[in-house]
Amino acid sequence: MGQWDRDEIHTLFDSLQFRVLRERLYATLSAVEPEADEGFDVEVDALEPGALGAWLESNATGADRIGVAVTGTWGRGTGELTALALASPKGPAVSLDPAELIEDDERALAAWLADPARPKAMHEAKGPMLAFAARGLTLAGITSDTALAAYLALPGQRTFDLADLVLRYLHRELRNESDDSGQLTLDGSGEEEAAQDLAVRARAVAELADVLDKDLDKRGATRLLHEVELPLVGVLAGMERAGIAVDADHLAGLSASLGGQVKEEEQAAHTAVGREFNLGSPKQVQQVLFDELGLPKTKRTKTGYTTDSEALTGLLEKDGHPVLEHILRWREVAKLKSIVDSLIPMLDDAGRIHTTFNQMIAATGRLSSTDPNLQNIPIRTAEGRQIREAFVVGAAPAGPSSPEVVYESLLTADYSQIELRIMAHLSEDEALLEAFNSGADFHTITASRVFGLPPEQIDSELRARIKAMNYGLAYGLSAYGLSQQLRISPEEARGLMEEYFQQFGGVRDYLRDVVARARQDGYTETILGRRRYLPDLNSDNRQRREMAERMALNAPIQGSAADIIKVASLNVDRALREAGLTSRMLLQVHDELVFEVAPGELDRLQSLVREQMAGAYELRAPLGVSMGTGRTWQDAAH
Repeated sequence: MGQWDRDEIHTLFDSLQFRVLRERLYATLSAVEPEADEGFDVEVDALEPGALGAWLESNATGADRIGVAVTGTWGRGTGELTALALASPKGPAVSLDPAELIEDDERALAAWLADPARPKAMHEAKGPMLAFAARGLTLAGITSDTALAAYLALPGQRTFDLADLVLRYLHRELRNESDDSGQLTLDGSGEEEAAQDLAVRARAVAELADVLDKDLDKRGATRLLHEVELPLVGVLAGMERAGIAVDADHLAGLSASLGGQVKEEEQAAHTAVGREFNLGSPKQVQQVLFDELGLPKTKRTKTGYTTDSEALTGLLEKDGHPVLEHILRWREVAKLKSIVDSLIPMLDDAGRIHTTFNQMIAATGRLSSTDPNLQNIPIRTAEGRQIREAFVVGAAPAGPSSPEVVYESLLTADYSQIELRIMAHLSEDEALLEAFNSGADFHTITASRVFGLPPEQIDSELRARIKAMNYGLAYGLSAYGLSQQLRISPEEARGLMEEYFQQFGGVRDYLRDVVARARQDGYTETILGRRRYLPDLNSDNRQRREMAERMALNAPIQGSAADIIKVASLNVDRALREAGLTSRMLLQVHDELVFEVAPGELDRLQSLVREQMAGAYELRAPLGVSMGTGRTWQDAAH
C-alpha cells in the first residue's frame, strides 16, 4: 500500500461530506511512513495537597495562555469531571483529580478558572463548561477553543479531532516523548500514564491555539472567533443547562393517538391491496405497487424502483390508487410517533429536556441541535404542531442562594423573512428594497411586479409561485428545482425566472457576480466575514461544479442569517443580565429564540428582545421581528 496524503483525504471527504468514514479512517489506518517524527515533551509536576495555589501563581498568572484539558462525561445540560490538566506552551504541566482536591486547592482552582484575565485555551469547551458548572465552577477567560478555531479555518470539514489537528498544524503526534512503553501496567502507574496523556493534550491545545490564531488572522476570521463564536459557547451552555419544560402526559397521550393512526393507515393499506404487507419494507412496497398493481414505474434504482415520498406523491397525482395515500400517510404518522417516543425518555427529574447545540456541524455557520433535534419537529402539519404543544412554561428550582421561580409564559421571537432581506441587502436591488420598505406583503408586491398585475389581483397561486422563487433564489435553486417544487415544466420555470429577473435585475447581477467572485477567490463570504471554501467551483466534473455553484449562491445568504441570529443571541443575553431580569433564553431554533418569562417581566422582555434582535445588524431592508406568547411553544407561535 502506498503513502496516503492527509490533506488530500480531508479535501475529498469535505467535498463528499463524509463524516463517519473519516473518523474510522483516522482511528484505524496508519500512514505507511510516519507523518510526524516527534510528540510532546511535557514535564508534569507532582503537587502536594494545598500546593495548587502556589503552582498557579508561578506558572499560570502571566500573559501566556494556558491549555486546559479535561476528561469526564457531559450532555443533557450537565456533566461530571473525572480529571483535569493545565499546561503552558513551554513550562511545566499539572494533572489533577477533582475528587481528591482539598478545600484550599479547590478554592484556588475555582478562582483561577473564573478569572477572565487569565487566558485559557480548550478543545471543545462547551461540554466541559457544563461539567464545571455542575461542580459550581465558572469557566472564564477562554481566548481560544481550538475546535471552533479549526471550524472557522476549515468550515467544510465535519470533525475536528485534536490528534488530527495537531498532526495537520503542528506536524506532531499527540503523545509524550518520554513514554517509551505505550503499555498500561497494573501497579498503579496506569493512572500516572493517564495523567501524562491529559497533560500532553493540555500542552497540545496551548500550542495549537497559537498556530490557529495565525491561520485565522490570514483568513480574516479572528473577529468572528473572538466576538461571536467564543462568547456564544457560554450562552449555549447556559441554554443547555436551563432546558425547556415538557408536559409528559401530553406526550404519552400523543404517542398513543399516533400509534392508533399508524395501525389504521396500515390496515387501510392492506384493505386497498387485498392482502397484508410490510409498509416499512421498500422491497415489499415495490412488489405491491409495480408487480401486483401494475402502477407506472418510477425512477430506477439499484434495488428496483424508487418508493420515496416524492415519487409516490407524483404517482398519486397520476394514478390516484388509494394505497399510495395510505402509505404516504402511514410514513408521516410513523415518523411523528418516532419523534414523540424519542422525547419521552429524555425528560430529567424536573420534567425538562436539555438539547445539545452544535456550532461546528453546518458549513454555513448555522447551529444545529441533537438529543433531541429540536429543528426536526415539523410545524406544517397539525400533528407536528401538537408535538410543539408538549413544550411548556416551567419553573426554575430553588438554588443555594435563589428561590424557586415559577415562570408565567413562553415568548418566541423570530426574524421575518431574514434570508430575503439579506438577499435584498447584498444585491442592492432597488425594486426589491422598495417591496420590503412598502410595508405591504412582500410576496404579493413582488408577484405584482413580475406578473404586471395590481396587488389585489394576485391570487394565492400566483403568490405561491413568486414565494417559491424568492426563497429558491436565496437557496441557489435551479430552474429544474423550481419546476419540481411548483410542479411545472422546466421551460415554464425558466420563463418564470426570466420574468422575475426582468423586474429584479440587481438580483440577477448579484447571483451571477457572487459565483464569479467565488470562482476567482476560492471562497464565499458572509456579512461578518465567515468564509466557505469551494474548490469544486473549478472542477472538471459538471455535477460537482454545479453543486459548488449552488453552495456559492446559498452560503453568503444563509451564512449571514446565521451570523445575525448569533449576534442577536449574544446581545439579548447581555441585555438580560444588564437589566437584571429573571426571564431567561431557552432555545435557538433556526431564526427563532424562545424565552421563559418571569412574572411581571413580559413588557420589558418584549421591548428588550425586539430592540436587540432588530439592532443585531443594519441591513438596507431593516430586520423585522415577530413575537408571540403562550403557555406552550405552539401557543406562542405567531
